[in-house]
Amino acid sequence: MRQWRQRRRISQLDLAIEADVSARHLSFIETGRSTPSRAMVLKLGTVLNVPAREQNRLLLAAGHAPVYAERSLDDPEMSAVRTGVDRVLGAYEPFPCLAVDHLWNIVAANSGIAIMLQEVAPELLESPNALRISLHPDGLAPRIRNLGQWRHHVIGRLRREVAGSASAQLHDLLTEIDAYPGGDVESSDLGGVAVPLEIDGPDGQVLTFLSTVTTFGTALDLTAAELSIEAFLPADDVTANALRPGG
Repeated sequence: MRQWRQRRRISQLDLAIEADVSARHLSFIETGRSTPSRAMVLKLGTVLNVPAREQNRLLLAAGHAPVYAERSLDDPEMSAVRTGVDRVLGAYEPFPCLAVDHLWNIVAANSGIAIMLQEVAPELLESPNALRISLHPDGLAPRIRNLGQWRHHVIGRLRREVAGSASAQLHDLLTEIDAYPGGDVESSDLGGVAVPLEIDGPDGQVLTFLSTVTTFGTALDLTAAELSIEAFLPADDVTANALRPGG
């Protein structure tokens, strides 16, 4: 718990006040002199904005059962979530849309994603990771017109995720991705609009996308809680027309 408090840069006193617990009791919890109740672990985890996976680990360390289950997206009990994911993916057709887990592994995608996977090395598609495919020199990177800007955007986003979690796997992914060639160009003022993704299309056009991210709120399963659906929407008529049937 102390590590998470320090990670969030909050003093012991401030945390005690926000969690409505005595500073003395909090000190005892951090030093191991007192075992927190299940409710106290969850309360402190919520105040510190600890990710669901890490809250499970805090509960286990305190001798309690984890609160979040973890099941495969193909588990029968996850059928409602899977159906929801498939509907969202289908709704974005013919534009690219994919679902990723907390490590950016692709767990589902619609047919629109094919435009981004052209010329991607087969080995990158065996266990597809969205960030690896995006920035790897054998992936989408050679087709990205604004690779320096896109790298800066993607790596910056991943750095924030690493800083906000305790995931060694995310840290390793950041180290790997950051070592790829391609430069790093900070975006100029885009008027509050997210960094666009500009790629070479199959017919010589420049296809320009803006991405949106959807997550599941109040999910009590780790798989659902950590799932993100990212859609790439056309930023201009050229891109929209190129992706529509007959375009």
